[in-house]
Amino acid sequence: MSVRDHTQKIDLVETMKELWAQMGSLMATIVFMYTIFERFFPPHLREKLQAYTQKLTNHFNPYIQISFPEFSGERLKKSEAYTAIQTYLSANSSQRAKRLKAEVVNDSQTPLVLSMDDNEEITDEFHGIKLWWSANKVSNNPQRYNPFSYYGSSDEKRFYKLTFHKRHRDIVTMSYIKHVLDEGKDIEMRNRQLKLYTNNPSSGWYGYKQSKWSHIVFEHPATFETLAMDRRKKEDILKDLVKFKKGKDYYAKIGKAWKRGYLLYGPPGTGKSTMIAAIANFMNYDVYDLELTAVKDNTELRKLLIETPSKSITVIEDIDCSLDLTGQRKKKKEENEDEEQKDPMRRNEEESSKSSKVTLSGLLNFIDGIWSACGGERIIVFTTNYVEKLDPALIRRGRMDKHIEMSYCCYDAFKVLAKNYLDVESHHLFGAIGGLLEETDMSPADVAENLMPKSVDEDVEICLHKLIKALEEAKEEKARKKAEEEEEARLKEEKVKEESTQMEEKHKGKTGEDVKENGFH
Repeated sequence: MSVRDHTQKIDLVETMKELWAQMGSLMATIVFMYTIFERFFPPHLREKLQAYTQKLTNHFNPYIQISFPEFSGERLKKSEAYTAIQTYLSANSSQRAKRLKAEVVNDSQTPLVLSMDDNEEITDEFHGIKLWWSANKVSNNPQRYNPFSYYGSSDEKRFYKLTFHKRHRDIVTMSYIKHVLDEGKDIEMRNRQLKLYTNNPSSGWYGYKQSKWSHIVFEHPATFETLAMDRRKKEDILKDLVKFKKGKDYYAKIGKAWKRGYLLYGPPGTGKSTMIAAIANFMNYDVYDLELTAVKDNTELRKLLIETPSKSITVIEDIDCSLDLTGQRKKKKEENEDEEQKDPMRRNEEESSKSSKVTLSGLLNFIDGIWSACGGERIIVFTTNYVEKLDPALIRRGRMDKHIEMSYCCYDAFKVLAKNYLDVESHHLFGAIGGLLEETDMSPADVAENLMPKSVDEDVEICLHKLIKALEEAKEEKARKKAEEEEEARLKEEKVKEESTQMEEKHKGKTGEDVKENGFH
């Protein structure tokens, strides 16, 4: 190293020392001035000066910040926007953020959720626009300790802060924020645990932790892939459900409440309840099993409807039986006489203890009345074994929009059951079974029972032969019943003819006697 280079190096070091000394003096001056400012300036003057300083800074700052607090209003309710943003960022922060925090979330398929830690920042991109999200926490009075505070010992306030360039203001405020909120809600809906609700009697609606609905976790494994049903029918139902789920704007355009009614009818064992479970799993909707016998009157029915949220399925199974139980039927003459003989007090007690006074009119209003429009994206399902028993006003289009017949097992349904129970998609016995299914009536439940192995020794061959035997027996039983019905019809016809002949002969004899009496002999 030359003398010149050595001299230049020494000069550079001296210059850096002077620069650091000047910066240290400047920082000390700033701290001193800030201390004087905090001590001697009144609070209202400090606030005004800070406000003007902020305005001056914002004038030269090209970035805009939007805060989303955790609690809205008086911090009585957690902000839905904050929750949606937290869910949206959690789906990305676990891959981008360096500092994470783990939280246990109830009623979720993924109980352990990773999210951004406090004061952490991540970037996001939307239509080529770069945005910054940060999780922040402030404390109004960190020195104050309140053991009775619901929000923590230091009165902490959490919020998310969104930063972006001001030239993207319109896109961010009109499109991006809506995208984040919608995506966050969709993620939350996909990850949540489905629940099966049932209505409580009105006597349990009041008091501590009492509600109109009680629930358990819905864990039914049924899907449309495992549903034993005609393939074309399943495709038609799936298309209808997809159309309904995406039909918010369409229903608003035609001026109709965003709801859909399904009527499932057919013999017992044809899979009506399984169909409901498959719809719930496909749509990711909670199921509200409405027991009409526990509803006191139409008013309580309306209250239950109000408590039913969007994205839900309301089910009334065996609607024909429910109507018989809840309708106010006329009593027989003997029963009326017994009622008159009863003590008045006892009669009043019995009348008050009747299960329900829900009327057909109240049920119709529940389905498509004005109150049914509260909320949206609802499905109402009725099931019945005897559709001919239902009032036409109950099942007309507009109330029960789609009628789905759950019929006996067909060949397509059998192949699904064979795949489910035996894990086999083809076999040389399938042809014989298909022919027998066309000649007899057997429910999918009965077919499944015969396909299910009852021991470790039963293989595919044995189970299929067992089903063939059951189908042949059902075929013979069907033929026997048909022969008995034909014989009964023949005997009835012969009896009618015989009675008709006797009446004619009696009429002729009576006519002959009248002729003799009148002297025309």
